[in-house]
Formats: sequence, C-alpha cells, structure tokens
Amino acid sequence: MKNKVVIVSGLSGSGKSNLVEFIAEEFNLKCIHTSSLLKQLLERQKEEFLDETGEKNSGWWESEEAKQSFEKRLNEDKFDQELDAKLLSLIEEGNVVMDSWTMGYLSKKGFKIWLKASVEVRAERISRRNSQSKKDVLKAIKLKEDKTREIYKHLYGFILGEELDKFDLVIDTENISEKKVREIALKELKKVL
Repeated sequence: MKNKVVIVSGLSGSGKSNLVEFIAEEFNLKCIHTSSLLKQLLERQKEEFLDETGEKNSGWWESEEAKQSFEKRLNEDKFDQELDAKLLSLIEEGNVVMDSWTMGYLSKKGFKIWLKASVEVRAERISRRNSQSKKDVLKAIKLKEDKTREIYKHLYGFILGEELDKFDLVIDTENISEKKVREIALKELKKVL
C-alpha cells in the first residue's frame, strides 16, 4: 500500500485508541482520534478544527454533557457530515491511522480493522480507565451506542457493528492482552503496508 491508510473501528472500550497509537508509531503514520474531533465540532459549532489529530478519549463520551450532544447530532446532520468529510479528506492525503466508527463503512481506501468484545468486558475497561462504576458505564455505553447507531442509520444507512465483512481484519479482544492484539494487527499490516 503506497499511500498508507489504516482504519481501526470497534465499539467503546474495544481498544481502538491504544491500537491506533501503536500502529502510528510502528509505521510512522499520523494518528487521528476522531471522537475528539467530533467533540471539537460539537463544542465550537464551527467548521474548522483546532487540532486535526484529536486526542485519546478521556471519558467525555460517557459524561452528561456528551449525552446531551446526541440530541444535537440527531437534529443536525452537519456535525457528523462535516467530520466524515474531513476524515475522508485525510484518508485521501494518506499516511494516516485513525480510530473511527464510520470510516470502516464509508471509506473505499485503507486497511480496515474491527475490534470486538462483549459489552461487559468493554464496560469494565472503561470503568477502570475513567474511574467510574461499571453500572454507570454500562448505562452510558448503551445510550451512546444506541443513539450513534440511530444517527448512522439515518445518515448513511448502515448499522454500526454489523456487516463486519467490510473489514479486512476482525480481532476479538475479549480474552486477549493488548500486546496480543498488537501482534495480530502488526502481522497482517506488515503484509499490506
């Protein structure tokens, strides 16, 4: 792959952010945390981005403020559409790795990885990361994923977490270490990058 593009998808707590940072370092690619870019758009309500790479999720998407943002996104398509247009533009430029819920479905370019794990395991990971109760995290994940599925079904016609045949590699992260996930991804990426 001359113009390197890697897209890592998966639901909350599946390990996307950690894997994209590893891939970025391993292959010297620009690392993009897309949820941070969406947060910038929602907070500023402007088209331009302060920082086009974004930052790793710090738990904002499980907050009360984020819950309110779903209604804004359901009522105004512009936030998701502008973000996705920007991401497609970055993919065209190449030499990038990103964690994205949409690009695995929308982009025709790139090596696409889906990370999967049960909601219980994902909630436990987020609970540890954010120092929140697992019960609260489970509730936040359900709301976030249900609303996001609704948004993407409305905007693009796909159901997040389905049609995994669109991905080049699916890794079940349920019972394996982060190191093992990296090894599996690296083995496959070395074949194509």
